[in-house]
Amino acid sequence: MAMTDRVLIIAEAGVNHNGSIQLAKKLIDKAVFSGADAVKFQTFKAKNVLSKNAPKADYQKQTTNLRESQFDMIKRLELDERAHQELIAYCKKANIMFLSTPFDLDSVDLLNELGLQIFKIPSGEITNLPYLRRIGSLCKEVILSTGMSDLEEIGEAIKILTNAGTLKENITVLHANTMYPTPMEDVNLRAMQTIQNKFDVAVGYSDHTLGIEVDIAAVAMGATVIEKHFTIDKTMDGPDHKSSIDPEELKAMVSSIRNIEKALGSSVKKPSKSEKPNISMARKSIVAKKSIKKGELFTEKNITIKRPGIGISPMKWDTILGKVAERDYQIDDLL
Repeated sequence: MAMTDRVLIIAEAGVNHNGSIQLAKKLIDKAVFSGADAVKFQTFKAKNVLSKNAPKADYQKQTTNLRESQFDMIKRLELDERAHQELIAYCKKANIMFLSTPFDLDSVDLLNELGLQIFKIPSGEITNLPYLRRIGSLCKEVILSTGMSDLEEIGEAIKILTNAGTLKENITVLHANTMYPTPMEDVNLRAMQTIQNKFDVAVGYSDHTLGIEVDIAAVAMGATVIEKHFTIDKTMDGPDHKSSIDPEELKAMVSSIRNIEKALGSSVKKPSKSEKPNISMARKSIVAKKSIKKGELFTEKNITIKRPGIGISPMKWDTILGKVAERDYQIDDLL
């Protein structure tokens, strides 16, 4: 993706606004508080996304009203065009990037009309040819989530996007697992590197685990984009609140990622600026082990190695042995 070396951190508000524009704005405020680069919502029309008979996922059954159908639940979480315009304006004023994931073709067109330059493809649409082709034809930057998919499906999706017009260098592929929350043993973070090596694309990680450690590890392993669900209150009613992190956790995640970015440094191994003063203190020099008279030979009996490292390096030991002392030395004198 045509971005800087700085990891793009997306605070995923998703549908945690519960259909309230005011709660959505509070989520934006908390994303700004955390230091995230972007806050992302979800754009959809329930009638275009699922049938009225579509069942809820198991995790949704555990976190929402069982008597409410998935259709009714999703319908309640819709944001209309006016709400999008209001939230985009609010994000602009707050100096944070607005993003949203479209779940149907009408929503793709809406977000394009609203001027979004980055399109996020959710895991569930990776096998949706018309959808992929529509987004690919926009020639925008694309972030592709890959939960539930294998390498063949990922490769096919990338091919569809590029054939439609999107440049490969503008595609970032996110490793993901769609279970909310994702068990640690199912994260399989090394698959992110497999995707990078297989397709020669920028990679990232869309996280649904509890906590923030996997996101930090992902950055250390090469992720250029991190997406993480967050909420104002984990006890709220809704499908994703319980598997989201709170604003303080989000802030800690952002801070940790920024520290890891600094810590990664370059691939060059050399003394750092901060440790250079330690060289003379921590390393050692060849010194007199006992009094040595001018004209005596240096031997293992009259020289030794001690700190500080401001004299002749012990790496010259073999060169020094057998040489003639050109002056008198007292014990611990540097040679």
